[in-house]
Amino acid sequence: MDTRIAVDETQETPRDKTPPKGDKLDSYRSATLAGERVAFTGTLASMTHRQAFELTEAHGGISAEHISRQTTMLVVGDEGWPLESDGGTSVKLEQAQGLREQGQSLRLLSEAEWLGLIGVHFDPENSRRLYTPAMLSQLLEIPASRIRAWERQGLISAAKRVYRLPYFDYHEVVGARRLAQLLAEGVAPKTIRASLTGLQSLLPSIDRPLAQLELLVRGRSLFLRDEAGLFEAESGQRQFDFGDEPAEVVGAEEVASLSMKPSGLDVVRQMTSALKRTPESQDWTVEDWLLAADELLAGGEVAAAIQAVRRALHEQPTNPVLHFQLADALYRNDEVAAAAERYGMAVELDPAYIEAWTQYGCVLAQLGKTADALEALRAALDIHPDFPDAHIHLAEILQRTGSERIARNHWEQYLKFDKRGPWANLARERLGLGLQEQGGVSRTGLKLAETGPLEE
Repeated sequence: MDTRIAVDETQETPRDKTPPKGDKLDSYRSATLAGERVAFTGTLASMTHRQAFELTEAHGGISAEHISRQTTMLVVGDEGWPLESDGGTSVKLEQAQGLREQGQSLRLLSEAEWLGLIGVHFDPENSRRLYTPAMLSQLLEIPASRIRAWERQGLISAAKRVYRLPYFDYHEVVGARRLAQLLAEGVAPKTIRASLTGLQSLLPSIDRPLAQLELLVRGRSLFLRDEAGLFEAESGQRQFDFGDEPAEVVGAEEVASLSMKPSGLDVVRQMTSALKRTPESQDWTVEDWLLAADELLAGGEVAAAIQAVRRALHEQPTNPVLHFQLADALYRNDEVAAAAERYGMAVELDPAYIEAWTQYGCVLAQLGKTADALEALRAALDIHPDFPDAHIHLAEILQRTGSERIARNHWEQYLKFDKRGPWANLARERLGLGLQEQGGVSRTGLKLAETGPLEE
């Protein structure tokens, strides 16, 4: 018997979801779901569960919070995966599968299929909207540097790029975050893997989260390569690959005869100079140092991460991406002036580095150099007129300098690209439009241009 406690999936999420409500429901009324008893599982991308209940009843159906023998339809939300906090499959989904195996006629639909069935054609441009790292940072409450690190590790892929600026599919990043959370909470990878594998027959797109899971499991520890193969940087354990067989991590007592490296992160922690070479780090590549920096930043060891990026810069001193990453790390270490210098170096090396121009503008604003900040943000928009981050930062600075009329134009531009997150609520608040019903946080809860880069 399943002893897990079902998650209360009717709770509203803090994201902005705007399906029809109140009098607007009248235009959606039909008998499409007459005779249907509909339940929902997982997080919906288009609305809250409560709003989905209202739509179900507006179309002649009966909404149900629980699965029973009277249930005829289960809708699986498109945002994230229907996994419980213990990594197991959603209780409702398991119950539905059990009833189907017993011969009950119970349809399983994706959220998109359900919306199509009732004739609510959720705007695919909105449902699959693309987001910059900084926008995702605000939506998901994770550092933008973590999102960039996930891309470097292959965990997520940019859906498009404008010069160096990546745009990501929100749902892919949400899925990666959910898997990372489960692993961080101690859920065994094999439990998550079994759940995702079991969902494959129901959700054809499950291949991607399975691949993400494998990358996350491997990425939980930093692996570097030397002449003897892969080793785990934190523990020094060797990892051997045997052709197509699963990789095996060999314990220290089993490899006493091997020439072991010290912990990769210990090498960085013990560095007393950014340019100091050690025998252990002699053969490290720029990618190795960046992986070490990612791990250190994730663990809150910012000073050591700065050293790691500086070591990479010693190998490639004209790489603008490395200057950008060093600037991010310096800012997190409260070295604002030094961060501004590195952002400036990044745009000097690559004048089309849009993100660097925007971050440069934010830091300059924090340093009180308002005119220079405005110039930097306008440079970003000259290169990429549809860059949401630059519009929101520029609007905030313009408002503080008394140019509210011009600022309004930039808040309006921002809302063309984002309708659901905290920044969108900020823009609506500034324009006097009010927050969305499920509104995020007000301006007092945001990190705005006057406090430097927003994603940190």
